[in-house]
Amino acid sequence: MRTVIGSDHAGFELKTSLAKFLRTLGDDVLDVGTNSTDPVDYPDFAEAVGKAVLDGRADRGVLICGSGIGASVAANKMKGIRAGLCHDTYSAHQGVEHDDMNVLVLGARVIGPAMAEELVRAFAGAKFTNEERHLRRLNKVKAIEARGN
Repeated sequence: MRTVIGSDHAGFELKTSLAKFLRTLGDDVLDVGTNSTDPVDYPDFAEAVGKAVLDGRADRGVLICGSGIGASVAANKMKGIRAGLCHDTYSAHQGVEHDDMNVLVLGARVIGPAMAEELVRAFAGAKFTNEERHLRRLNKVKAIEARGN
């Protein structure tokens, strides 16, 4: 799998360790920054991760900020991005299986590195079910997005 990873300054250290972890899982990792703990703005990295997914440079994305909330809100403004903030492994895989989540969002100040690895593993190993009920619901989400409401 090709995974794009990005973070703001609060998520820099976790991003760095998760990029290495993803490589141990066999992923091709595209790191879109940031590259230090110097203060930056999370929307810039949410957009960079989202663009990489939308333009096909990555199959999925991992996005990290301090709480995960701001990055999640920003990423979900992009048409075609379905970003989910997860703190438990059930949500990390179920979000993909049922909702076709394509960006996992993490809060570096909320979870530790071991939990982050578990979440990334669950996210990376999950596949959308394509079950009729999930497709129906996903199509309704896409319709809301298309209307811009």
